[in-house]
Amino acid sequence: MLLVLLLAAGLWGVGYVAGISRSARMVSVGVLLTGVILAQLVLPNGNPLREATGGSAAMWLILAGCVGLALGYGKILKALRSRATSASEQDPQVRSDRFSETELDRYARHIVLRELGGPGQKKMKQARVLVIGAGGLGAPALQYLAAAGVGTLGVIDDDVVENANLQRQVIHRDADIGMPKVFSAQQAMVAQNPNVTVLPYNRRLTVEIAADLFADFDLILDGTDNFDTRYLANKTAVELGKPLISGALSQWEGQLSVFDPVTSGPCYQCVFPEAPAAGLAPSCAEAGVIGPLPGVVGSMMAVEAIKVITGAGAALRGEMLIYDALYGESRKITLSKRTDCPICGQVGT
Repeated sequence: MLLVLLLAAGLWGVGYVAGISRSARMVSVGVLLTGVILAQLVLPNGNPLREATGGSAAMWLILAGCVGLALGYGKILKALRSRATSASEQDPQVRSDRFSETELDRYARHIVLRELGGPGQKKMKQARVLVIGAGGLGAPALQYLAAAGVGTLGVIDDDVVENANLQRQVIHRDADIGMPKVFSAQQAMVAQNPNVTVLPYNRRLTVEIAADLFADFDLILDGTDNFDTRYLANKTAVELGKPLISGALSQWEGQLSVFDPVTSGPCYQCVFPEAPAAGLAPSCAEAGVIGPLPGVVGSMMAVEAIKVITGAGAALRGEMLIYDALYGESRKITLSKRTDCPICGQVGT
């Protein structure tokens, strides 16, 4: 038997030195092994050749079987790797659509919810959400959407972090004072969940960029504190058929609604046809706001966003939720669409 193994090693070595391919060397060794097995099966007992090659076919058959299994296993692994590589090249999103073990563990409390489950979490991973404003409402909305696993989050704001913001805008830190809010928010979100993509836009939302920006997202959240931006966001969202979740704050009270006239209900301008006169709707800086209130309403906006993305429950379309923090009360009012609305009057009719 040792003689045959030495001969096989010699064939392999000579072929390697001569530059013969690996497959050809395997064929030559296979022919040698086949000849030995035939000799053991055909020649009579006591034959010198049979004795010189082991005296029994059993050991060679076992060896051939082991070698065959090893080669077959290697070919199967190679084929599987080839299929995986081919799939990745053809669809670069295959990897991003799958959850890592870390993500499965992180989102486990979502996945066990009957209304969400794995399909709902996958919708969140594939979703693209734009948040206008990284202030009082935008801060908690961004934090919770990032933590929840929304795959791509855009945030647009031209402001910088100020000391007075930190009483309520908890996504920012004292060390961030002077930094553009979008970059401060980006750092916090990526630190919270490195599996999400954050797209910061350090500029004010204007007519010139609104349509192109909104077109790149599935859902818009408006957390701004001025009516010009709110009307622009509403008009652009209606024109592009994008759902808009809008929130507002004043002192101890907050409100939010989902404006989606393409599906049902009114748009923002149906409810607020004109901006109030100066002084009738003071800003937070003028009227004040209790610190945790933006967290409550901004978190509610994040919940509504998840419901819109996944289809879970009933989003606040055609309704407005009003929360009174001073007395711990909340109520909902029905919102009606105006047929003469210049923005959405002809949408959905």
